[in-house]
Amino acid sequence: MTSEELPTRDRIVNAASDLFYGEGIRAVSVDAVAEKAGVTKRTLYYHFTSKDELIAAYLRQREQPNLARLRRWYAEGEGGVADKTRAVFRNLARSARRPSWKGCAFLRTSAELANMPGHPAMKIGAAHKKDFENWFAATFEAEGLADAALLARQVVLLLDGSFAVVLLHRDPAYMEAAGEAAFALVSAARRDGVGQAI
Repeated sequence: MTSEELPTRDRIVNAASDLFYGEGIRAVSVDAVAEKAGVTKRTLYYHFTSKDELIAAYLRQREQPNLARLRRWYAEGEGGVADKTRAVFRNLARSARRPSWKGCAFLRTSAELANMPGHPAMKIGAAHKKDFENWFAATFEAEGLADAALLARQVVLLLDGSFAVVLLHRDPAYMEAAGEAAFALVSAARRDGVGQAI
């Protein structure tokens, strides 16, 4: 299906996604989104009552694919749970080497909306990050790791911290270093919880 064959709402969200991720939500006007989607501004406002609603739709579109990608990277990782956790960071580092990589859309949007904690996009971003944390917690719990919920939170902090630092320095090696730290944390939890290292 070509972009012209997509439903109008989907075309608008896809255009917004390209522009918002590439340039930032404040830098992109509704006019620019309408032009890229090939619709009038009036048509855009028929589908979205405001730019804020469009920003929320942009993040919602990214939620499930992001979580599915993380789960796939984890599942495809070789070795035990510590190795698989590190594999997530290594795959992210590979992604960060692409010229089109602009960091985490959820963190970038939250930085732009930091003075608007009630914004729908802030709530979507917080829920998305919590989904990552909960998934890690459930995965670690299933593996019998000690303090699975705390460990999941620590891994998410390493993940989000590496997003920020890599975006700042443009050096994916920071993400790989965060992966090594996650590997060490998970390995230590494995020893504590099960009595042997992974």
